[in-house]
Amino acid sequence: MGLMDKLIVTVAVTGSAEQWRKTPYLPIKPEEIADQAVKAYEEGAAVAHIHVRDPVSKVPNPRVDLYREVLERIRDKCDMVVQVTTGGGGPYGVSFDQRMCALDLYPEFASLNVATMTFGDSVFMNHPADVEKAATLMLERGIKPEVECYDVGHVALAERLIEKKLLTSPIRISLVFGVVGGIPATSTNLVHMMNLLPEDSRPNIICVGKNQFPMLTLAINLGADARVGMEDNIYLSKGVLAKSNAELVSKIVRMVKEVGKEVATPSEARSILDLKGTSMPRSASN
Repeated sequence: MGLMDKLIVTVAVTGSAEQWRKTPYLPIKPEEIADQAVKAYEEGAAVAHIHVRDPVSKVPNPRVDLYREVLERIRDKCDMVVQVTTGGGGPYGVSFDQRMCALDLYPEFASLNVATMTFGDSVFMNHPADVEKAATLMLERGIKPEVECYDVGHVALAERLIEKKLLTSPIRISLVFGVVGGIPATSTNLVHMMNLLPEDSRPNIICVGKNQFPMLTLAINLGADARVGMEDNIYLSKGVLAKSNAELVSKIVRMVKEVGKEVATPSEARSILDLKGTSMPRSASN
């Protein structure tokens, strides 16, 4: 199997929503988030998608010191690719500028939300000028964006960034299904969204809620990368809470192997996505 045929598994460790009200297993503190990321790496995840939370109140609280602690703890244990969020807390009242704080750590990978949308019972604000500002900052710092597309029109917004040369090849696009306000999680919608992808793009599939594993089964058969983790789904199977993010990763890795495919290592993921490894030296980030 060639390198480009290997699938990248991402683990979204904690997210910003109130999953902690439904499960006792959600990591909250930086050391808990990092520990679960490393254990997910040991099960086959190449990428960790990182949000941070206030260690006491548990609410999303983007702070550079919290991100720095998570990143350094992960780096101490493994070579996992760390992708910071720039959407963290956006639907819950966190300002756009505050959401960008982790970019000051020069991560090699970061999410980029391109559209304002209804998000559950909230509104997720992403003004076009702010999106371009964030994309420009990532480009200048050598940070690879992963464009988050929650509906059909969002793919067209990603294409506008390509036209403005704010995204570089290969284009990394996550297609997100199941968010209230975004495109529903159905197989028809997945195939439709995959068919809309711009040339030279590498798709990652995210599905929120109970349809996660059925949707990811189709996705990996179509050759797309997959994301699991407690940000998106806290259940290992119907009615059974996952006791860790590692359990969710282990399940999707088994599924990948069952269909005759292989998962990428972190170094292979860096090559596939052309990550620059721009992480700021620790002495410069303190």
